[in-house]
Amino acid sequence: MRTTRFADDERAIEGLPIRLVIALVVGVASLGVMMNMLSGVGSLAVSELDAEPSPDVVTPGEEEVEVLVVDADGDPVADATVVVRGDTAELDGTKTATTGGDGTATVTVEPSLGPNQEEGTLEVDIKPPSGDEYVDRRANTAILVVEE
Repeated sequence: MRTTRFADDERAIEGLPIRLVIALVVGVASLGVMMNMLSGVGSLAVSELDAEPSPDVVTPGEEEVEVLVVDADGDPVADATVVVRGDTAELDGTKTATTGGDGTATVTVEPSLGPNQEEGTLEVDIKPPSGDEYVDRRANTAILVVEE
């Protein structure tokens, strides 16, 4: 029986380059995941905004809608821009208003419904005030337009 020493084994070098490539790929992927996790730490301090339109059900024709913008704790948010646009209901252009100190903005809309359409919706978006404190990533309460 022939015995070989580790130092005399020349085959080990054959698999070394592919092992290095695999280790490099796994290392880069792990580093990418860790960097993504670290960059998300700063976003933990932001608060999601929500819009609460009143009334949230309107009829076709000119209507004033008061929109309350609140943060995740339910506190009103000043200086946010409320954007209302047509979704399944038609709206002539995009309507905007800025919230005051009490977190409310009044938007005058004149929605209409298409032929043979009994209801539709208006989409409400919020542009947060300047700074990194607030975000609006989730969908807000839509305004329902119903035929009288």
